[in-house]
Order: sequence, then structure tokens, then C-alpha cells
Amino acid sequence: MWLNASCLLEFNIQVPTPFLLMMRPRSGRQQWIAREEYVLSPSVPAVEFTDPFGNLCQRLVSPVGHFSIHTRVDIETADTSDIGTGAPFVEVQQLPDETLPFLYPSRYCESDRFTEMAASITSGQLPGYDQCNAIVNYIRQSIPYTPGVGQQIISASEVNQQGSGVCRDLAHLGIACCRALSIPARMVVGYLEALEPMDLHAWFEAYVGNRWYTFDPTQTDLDGGRVAIAFGRDAADVAIYTQFGNPVDLLAMNVTIKRMPGPPH
Repeated sequence: MWLNASCLLEFNIQVPTPFLLMMRPRSGRQQWIAREEYVLSPSVPAVEFTDPFGNLCQRLVSPVGHFSIHTRVDIETADTSDIGTGAPFVEVQQLPDETLPFLYPSRYCESDRFTEMAASITSGQLPGYDQCNAIVNYIRQSIPYTPGVGQQIISASEVNQQGSGVCRDLAHLGIACCRALSIPARMVVGYLEALEPMDLHAWFEAYVGNRWYTFDPTQTDLDGGRVAIAFGRDAADVAIYTQFGNPVDLLAMNVTIKRMPGPPH
């Protein structure tokens, strides 16, 4: 399907402030970008680089006063994410080098604390995809999804103790449990068609059957177009904006995504 997705951030800036942005999706195996806009208002110099996880990042210094960032993309993506029932576990010694960073505990995914819990949840499941699916089903049934509640980032241990969370929190728990089973897992931030309420979304991917598969504890199925913007070990790696040294006022954040009848002309 073809989607048009956009994100508008508006700030009030008190003093010139360095920003690191992560707001440009890139073409890959499951998405193809046909047209893109990236508007800074007022216009300021920006430098782009690629981080260790392959994300496109932009560096700039915002001016004082009203400052906005508006991105828009026309992109082709799948109608639904692939399901890999039975996809086998990949032995650690056989994993590609680039998946190894997603095996370790990280700031918000303390996988070393979930060994017993993950083993209990996945008891009787075939190693690999079916274990990941059992983890997602457990989270859906046990941890209520509460969109719009809780702006503070919490870890997998904290959401497990709290018993509810936003999409980012539930993804942290899923990632931690997968890594506890020696399955590489990474966080994804992006757009999801027909998400309610509309916002940027977080889910996770796990590496089984020699490829990455999508898992989303907040959704009852994997239908709907997804646009990945950034990948990382946890939320600390995939913030769409980070400012340094000075507090800023976020005045508005507007996210839209809609289906297009076909490719742009």
C-alpha cells in the first residue's frame, strides 16, 4: 500500500539550543520512499549522519523563538507484517554480527532479570518465533495498554511491576523477555496506519529464522501499514528529538498518516 505520513513539532526556544533529530525513514526491504519533505522553520543549517544502527540523524542548533520541524513522506509499505509461525531459533554462534548488540541487557531492557519469567511464559513452545509470539500474547493479556498515559520512560522491570504502560513500555518488556532467551530483539519507532489515538508508535522486532519479524504487544493483529523511522536497543536509542543543555517548550506535536490510492505523480 501507499501511505502519506507526516510529523510536525513546534517549540518555543529560550536560547540557541543544540538538537539531535531522528525523523527521516529510509528505504529498505519492507518500505520504499518515493517522495520526502523536511522543513525547518526558520531555516537553519543542519548536518546529517548515520548512527551505528543505520538511522538517519540530523544535527542542528535551533534559533531563539518559535521553531518548527515538519516532515512528510510518501512511502510504499506492506498491507500487513509477515507472520513466521515455526521460524526457528538461531544459535548465537550462527547469528550475523550486526544482530549481537540486540542480545545484551540495555538501559530500559534489563533482560538479565527476566530469565525465569521468559522461560515460564514460553514453556512448551518451539524455540524461535513461537516463543516470541507467546511473550507478546502474555503481555497483551497481562499488561493493559494505556495510550497517552505516562510520559516518563520506564524500564521493562518497572512496567512489569506497574502492570500497565504505553506502547514503548510494552515493547521494552517484550524485548527484555526475548533477549533473556538469547533471541536478538530491537525497538522500532515509526508510524502505524489507523493507530488510535494517532501518534508515533513503538513496537519491536525479533531475529528468528534468519530474519527480523515484527511483534506488537499493543495490537490484536499485524494488519495495517507500518513505516519504520528508527531502530535501537531501547527507547534511549530512538528518540525522534533530543535537545542538549537547555529546556525547551514543546508547543505541539501532530502526527498524521493516511492511505493513498496509488504512487505519487
